Amino acid sequence: MFLKMSGLSRDVLKWLQSLDLTWPVKTPKWDLSNGYLIAEIFSWYFPQVVEMHMYNNGNSLESKLKNWFLLKNFIKRHRLEIPEEFVEGTIHCKEGAGQLLVERIYEILTNREAIRSVYQPEIDFTDHAYQMQLPIHARSTATQAVKSNLKITELMADQNLILGQQKAQIIINDHREYRRQQRVEDPERFSLKPTLGELAVRKEPSPEHEQTEDGEEPENKNTEESSKIPERTEKEEQDNEIPYKEIAVQQLSKNDTPKIPGY
Repeated sequence: MFLKMSGLSRDVLKWLQSLDLTWPVKTPKWDLSNGYLIAEIFSWYFPQVVEMHMYNNGNSLESKLKNWFLLKNFIKRHRLEIPEEFVEGTIHCKEGAGQLLVERIYEILTNREAIRSVYQPEIDFTDHAYQMQLPIHARSTATQAVKSNLKITELMADQNLILGQQKAQIIINDHREYRRQQRVEDPERFSLKPTLGELAVRKEPSPEHEQTEDGEEPENKNTEESSKIPERTEKEEQDNEIPYKEIAVQQLSKNDTPKIPGY
């Protein structure tokens, strides 16, 4: 039963049960969010470094941030390759984040690879997999998607308004893209009518625009016709020249003053 509820593999679940934790991991999304069980797991392997009296078993945001501040320093000091998004997703109870975190810790501490189910959906820290299981009329709107995927603890932990707006905008853009794709796949449900461009008959291109076998377009006819025009001879060019007469102009020197009539 725990295997189905937690979403963890059998090997990872047996490993957690062998550690004799304070309470069993039934739902990683909620059980691991305050970091107390994560600290208890590390205390079995690093008893001199991770001391449980320094951690608070509470559910408030202050307790979570304090516990995870100590855990982040421990992870950084021992150079454990745990992605930051796994930690942040677990703190804010994101979908699938706690599962990925405990599997990654299992691989680091036991030096064994966690066996994942072939039918396990792709985890992107959103409720997209759950929404796909619902009927179309029961799926989230844009407002509900922001409420479900942007936790209040994220806004409380980091009170940067611009960062919060950017996170909300990303969720809305993903929801719009999903709705657009849904309209393309099922246009009858949305009573979509084809446009004039879609109804227009497509004619085959003329052979002039077709490419040759070498992938090059045929040469322009104007260039071919221009190349066929015979060149003019020198005699014809001389006959067509316009005759002109040379006129001698006498220039004035600097000492000469021009004579203006009437003066």
